[in-house]
Amino acid sequence: MATSQGSEPRVGPEDSVGGASSPAAAIDPADQLARLGRSWVWLLGAAMATLVPGILALVWPDVTLHALAVLIGVYLLLIGAFRFVAVFGRDSDRVPGLIVAVLCVLGGVLCLRNPLQTIAALSLIIGAVWLVSGIVTLHTAIAAKDMPHRGIVMAVAALGIVAGIVVLALPAESARTLTRLLGLWLVLLGLAETAVALAWRSALRRSGITGHEMSGPAI
Repeated sequence: MATSQGSEPRVGPEDSVGGASSPAAAIDPADQLARLGRSWVWLLGAAMATLVPGILALVWPDVTLHALAVLIGVYLLLIGAFRFVAVFGRDSDRVPGLIVAVLCVLGGVLCLRNPLQTIAALSLIIGAVWLVSGIVTLHTAIAAKDMPHRGIVMAVAALGIVAGIVVLALPAESARTLTRLLGLWLVLLGLAETAVALAWRSALRRSGITGHEMSGPAI
């Protein structure tokens, strides 16, 4: 018996390969990274990745140069990963954020590749990363006039610029001096980034929407 034409299944755009309901669209990596990057919890995780190494450096200032290089290397790799994911949560130009993420990862690899390098080399790496990251973040915050808590983000960027300049301009004569200097700035930056994450959570709650529906802050 012939089947009536009305009972035949219809194939629409949503049923085609790559359509809205296809498995590939449902688990799109870029969309998942964007949702994660716009979450205040992810921002808080990045802040903890800065704050914890700073506390460790201040609590144990008598670390060897080898241990200090490893600590800085791991810190930069973690921050690079956090910033890479956060880039996908932005609706604006992502290139500056990607440049900062790559710079952080490159700095981390350089520290871990040769952990017995000089104090001047470590200062140059961390100072350059903070300076470039602060400048890029400040530029992005100034350009994004509709960014929630824009002033806090600009303040964090300015703090990063100052930290980079201080580390580059003030030569450390020993690993202990460099450890204390880096520990102090890491704690200050971590606390400032924590304030940004909590401010972002407050903005999301006031808007009454979920974290993946707003463009994330530029840090």
